[in-house]
Order: sequence, then structure tokens, then C-alpha cells
Amino acid sequence: MQFQQLLYFVAVAETRHFTRAAERVHVSQPSLSQQVRALEKELGAELFSRARGNITLTDAGEALLPLARRILADADTARIEVQELAQLRRGRVRLGATPSVCTGLLPQVLRDFHDRHPGIQLLIEEGGSHDLVRHLARGALDLALVALPLPSPSPALTTVELLREDLVVVSSPDGPGLGATARVADLQGERLVMFRHGYDLRELTVAACRAEGFEPEFAVEGGEMDAVLGFVRAGLGVAVVPRMVAERSGSDLRMTPLSRPRLRRTIALAHRSDVAPPRAARELHSMLLTRGSSSPSGV
Repeated sequence: MQFQQLLYFVAVAETRHFTRAAERVHVSQPSLSQQVRALEKELGAELFSRARGNITLTDAGEALLPLARRILADADTARIEVQELAQLRRGRVRLGATPSVCTGLLPQVLRDFHDRHPGIQLLIEEGGSHDLVRHLARGALDLALVALPLPSPSPALTTVELLREDLVVVSSPDGPGLGATARVADLQGERLVMFRHGYDLRELTVAACRAEGFEPEFAVEGGEMDAVLGFVRAGLGVAVVPRMVAERSGSDLRMTPLSRPRLRRTIALAHRSDVAPPRAARELHSMLLTRGSSSPSGV
């Protein structure tokens, strides 16, 4: 009994027509009929009644049909499983992330992923949540780490909360400083080093200042994360950044926690709802969720 013979048998059983069955499995009708007859000979029983062109299953055919479908389904499952294992030996994952996450969470996770799957190429797109959501929606990324809430509701994206992180103020050690802790209101009169448009940190900071009744004053704006930290080190102003970034920035920056109100943001892992991520991307997705759930609150 051959796998191909079972495939042809199921096609005839479902179409009740030899010619249409041959079209479905992309073989000639004589070849299909020959293989079905060979199967019948192998089993020692007719599988179809062919009276006047009306194709019906015999009792033997009825008994074989669910078994043949199960065999074909198992074979298809085996093919998919083997292909997915192969995808973990080669391929790529396109991951988008905000700069703070690239600096804090990603390095160790990507190292662990690379150790497990050295054949997978990792392509990282760094940017603000607005940009990453747009790239994700048009299929340019497999996964993205973005800040919630999304810049615009998108039913085409699925998001899972990964971690929540505190925001703090960083300043030059040579500056006057803000004390042990600071309120958002204390930023009034301070010159801020501000991220470019499209960064969720920019919008969150500006919104918090306006909620306290003042417009923030910018010393310089338009930078990426590294540029913002460099400008702060140079004494141009202060900046509001995630705690994980401040803690990894070294002793050349002063970190001041924010209170009243305490500013936090939520980072989520997002992917398109209408397209399943590749196997390798799903593996990275699982590793990120595991690492995010083990991170302490506020980190």
C-alpha cells in the first residue's frame, strides 16, 4: 500500500468522480485509475462501485476512508513538524524594538536565542513605537516590542504585555540636580533634552508636564536614545528615560526617580493577527515572554 494510492483513493471518495479527482491531485485520469485499481488488488477488495458512471463507496471503501484520511493527516503533520524544525536551523527573524528595550532587555535574550539557534539571522529595527507599528502592519517585521497603548488602535495586531518600567530623570553629575526624588512639576523651568517625534517617551513626557499645568521647555530635541544621553552628559539639559536605560548608563549620569505622579510605561510584544509568525519568530516570542515575566516590576 502506497501513500500516493491513499491520496488518490481519498480524492475519488470525496469528489465521486475519477476525472475531477485526477484534476485535484494533478495527475492524469488513467494514472489515477490505475493506482486505485492497484490499491484494490493489494487489499483484495473493491473500494468503489462504478455502476453506470455513478461512483459510490463499497463497504470496504467506507471502512478504509477514515483510516486513509487519518494517515494522510498524520503525514501532513509530520511534514509541517519537520519543516518547522528546519526553520529553526536556518532563516531569519525581523524584530523591531524601542531604543530603551534594545539597550536593556534585548542583549541577553538575543544572546540566548543565538546560542540555541545559531543558524537564524536576527535583523533588528530600532525605532519609536509609531514607526514600529507601521512597519509591523505592512509586513516589514515579524515581531515588535512597542509601548502601550498603541499610537492608534489596530485590530490587525495582537499584543501581549511584557513588562512595566519606571521612568526616571537623568542629568549631568555636574549640574544642580533635582534631589533624591523629583515630581513632574519639578521639571518646570528645567531645560529638557527631548526625543524626536515618533518616540512614545516624548509624548508621555509632554503629556505628564501638561497634566501638571505647564509646557516643557526643550534645550535640544530630535535625538535618538544615545544622542539624548550624550547631550545630557554634556550638560545641555535633563531627560526622562526608562530606569533600565539609566541604570546601564554608568556613573557619568545622575538618576532621579519620579514621584507624584510616578511615571511608568508598559512594553508589549506585538505581531500581526492575520499572519502567523515564522517558527523561529515564535520561538523568540516565547523566550521574550519568559524573560519579561521574570523581570521585576519597574525594571
